[in-house]
Amino acid sequence: MTRVYNFNPGPAVLPLSVLETAQRELLDYKGNGISIMEMSHRSAQFEEINREAESLVLENAGLAAADYRVLFLQGGASLQFSMIPMNLLPSGATADYIITGSFAEKAYQEAVKLGSIHVAASTKASNHSIIPRQEELQFSENPAYVHITTNNTIYGTQWPYIPDCGSAFLVADMSSDILSRELELSRFDLIYAGAQKNMGPAGVTVLIIRKSMLEQASENLPSAMLSYKIHAENDSLYNTPCTFGIYIVRLVMQWVKEMGGVKALGALNRQKAALIYDVIDNSGGFYRGHAAMVARSEMNITFRLPGAELENKFVQEAPKAGMIGLKGHRSVGGIRASIYNAMPLEGCQALASFMQEFARRNG
Repeated sequence: MTRVYNFNPGPAVLPLSVLETAQRELLDYKGNGISIMEMSHRSAQFEEINREAESLVLENAGLAAADYRVLFLQGGASLQFSMIPMNLLPSGATADYIITGSFAEKAYQEAVKLGSIHVAASTKASNHSIIPRQEELQFSENPAYVHITTNNTIYGTQWPYIPDCGSAFLVADMSSDILSRELELSRFDLIYAGAQKNMGPAGVTVLIIRKSMLEQASENLPSAMLSYKIHAENDSLYNTPCTFGIYIVRLVMQWVKEMGGVKALGALNRQKAALIYDVIDNSGGFYRGHAAMVARSEMNITFRLPGAELENKFVQEAPKAGMIGLKGHRSVGGIRASIYNAMPLEGCQALASFMQEFARRNG
């Protein structure tokens, strides 16, 4: 079997060693005689997997277990768009949202159904090609929390800094760049991410929450399944969780450590992104990036070609060169290369070479 370079935005590429370990353990997990997918979530074996996954997430994030909890939830990041204001926006309070892309907009649209929401900044006028500067952020008076989306998968922009929100809790959707670069994550009070880009498979959502914020979460919710406190009290085992997904998250977190941690991955990710951006910047205008240079993402690289016909040709020819998942989102068009942690350097080298050759033949 020949594996292709998978540039899909999610579900996305996983480390090959993780897939190989899962393959070996699929039928018989460590001599138990059953698959991990058949194992009870109440068993001692799975409780150990669950505990180790939480511990590894915090270790790789550089966060202390004394200060933070990790919850493994379901419903994707999309359910968190509702759960966050349900749990953390008290009646009569206001939360601030900074809208820098499609998923930030969706988070805002769900939050306004549940309470008072203030837009501290929006980049919609630029078709989300920029990230607002600190001086452009206009916060409400005493917000309950401030919500940002650190990386915008569709538009290819990424926050180059952590905004100063004063004394307000800082909440971040990090679905597409979690653990991909060095950030002072202790400045965030809640981080959430659909696992299917940088942490594991689709089906499990990773949420990291500061304990002091968790203590303030609402207890007056229509379902225990919507309560952060209930999930925390039950170590994410209140109901049957996505057991296989949590198992893969643990394997990916082990792989992150083996790769040298977030510092080493961040350096590699910068190198990978530079290969592709260099081709764009030196193509004489054949390739045109969507994101402003100061806001470029190291995870999702979006660019256009001279016309739709050439873009379609690019997408059609790429699989013949061993690359898939390069078609851009319909709201931006063009091409999108998602180069998450597990994308090897060789994949970006192959794409850069293909781009150069394609421009030579079609420019």
